[in-house]
Amino acid sequence: MNITKEQVEHVAKLARLNLTEEEKERLTGEMENIIAFADKLNELDTTGVEPTAHVIPIQNVFREDVVKPSYEREKILGNAPLQEDGCFLVPQVVE
Repeated sequence: MNITKEQVEHVAKLARLNLTEEEKERLTGEMENIIAFADKLNELDTTGVEPTAHVIPIQNVFREDVVKPSYEREKILGNAPLQEDGCFLVPQVVE
């Protein structure tokens, strides 16, 4: 598929890009290469392949969620310059 300079200008306008003439020429060629690559991928026979299938089987790699005791609140707040009601006290930044 051939990409025209006008199509590049249209896409640039949609993306609110100001392109020089040199950039338009370069992007025309690059977009043609991208479309050609996508066309080549469309030639592959994908019958029987699920759309989200992977080459290798992938398992969930997350660990089990295990409840563990947390740090002691007094220890954490021990280095806080200011604290109130068991929480860090920070200066107000919004009026």
